Amino acid sequence: MKGSILVTGGAGFIGSHTCLALVEAGYEVSVVDNLRNSHPGAVERVEQLSGQPVRLHVLDLLDVEALEGLFRGSHFDGVIHFAGLKCVSESIDQPLDYWYTNVGATTNLLRAMERHGVGRLVFSSSATVYDPTSALPFREDNPLSPINPYGRSKLTVERILGDLATAGSPTRSISLRYFNPVGAHESGTLGEDPLGTPNNLMPIVMRVAVGRLPYVTVFGDDYPTADGTCVRDYIHVMDVADAHVRALGFLESAEGHTAVNLGTGQGSSVFEVLDACAAAVGRPIAHRVGPRRPGDAPVSFADPSLALKLLGWRAERDLSDMCADSYRWQAANPAGFGSPFPELSSRSNS
Repeated sequence: MKGSILVTGGAGFIGSHTCLALVEAGYEVSVVDNLRNSHPGAVERVEQLSGQPVRLHVLDLLDVEALEGLFRGSHFDGVIHFAGLKCVSESIDQPLDYWYTNVGATTNLLRAMERHGVGRLVFSSSATVYDPTSALPFREDNPLSPINPYGRSKLTVERILGDLATAGSPTRSISLRYFNPVGAHESGTLGEDPLGTPNNLMPIVMRVAVGRLPYVTVFGDDYPTADGTCVRDYIHVMDVADAHVRALGFLESAEGHTAVNLGTGQGSSVFEVLDACAAAVGRPIAHRVGPRRPGDAPVSFADPSLALKLLGWRAERDLSDMCADSYRWQAANPAGFGSPFPELSSRSNS
């Protein structure tokens, strides 16, 4: 084994795919998740796909005593920190919850890491830390001025990590600024299954594709873009997972804190995504245009060149791959993780 890694929020969408990539890369993986917006079935699927155990600890990072007990009873060589709230519109309505959860839980985690000598942290950050009016594509040295509480909470954590580096902390960290992760594992057995009504475009599209929702609401078609809809840099979740594995390797020799974009370097509009999904599904995706959604920037896409330079990483999968893998997951698992695991289902019938 390369080492033991703790993945916070590892039962979530990006977290579970990263757990699979870590196990396949030779790491021993433990997961901490409060299951507020995730499903234990995701961890079970990782175990089934990898053939390796992944220990799930159901606890909240805001519970200092439980967190201390976990670190006291385990050895970790590094932490990948996904746990947190991530809905832009919800953060506008519930800012205190976002500050308390995203920043408070992270400071608890960092204290536990320092007390127990865990010196590597990969932090799940976001492209929302950037000033949306700054020059495109977004580079890591673009102005940082998020326009919603979610983005401000992510930027605050990045600044805490920078302050630790300035203070000479032994914690070496990297913030991975995601743009828009979508897709699913190519097997169709691991994917995105948000609880309740999804907030992101792709899971909504896929629920429409399998009949769980009647149509996609397009939030505004009057933006200053080619077709009037918002443009985003969509990136396959397995490319994102691979970047986390590479980031752990980078931290073996890196010092201080580093921030790196994860994106493809090109944007796709909402209508372009709907067309690509229609091609993957084999029929049009029903949609209606509604009013703009608060907090949405018109255009966002990355300059991912620093990730190639520092991590040796670039996105390998395109939008058609993202749509095809998303549909394969949703078609095989129309009820998400409430659906039978395909291999287990076939065995039970034999």
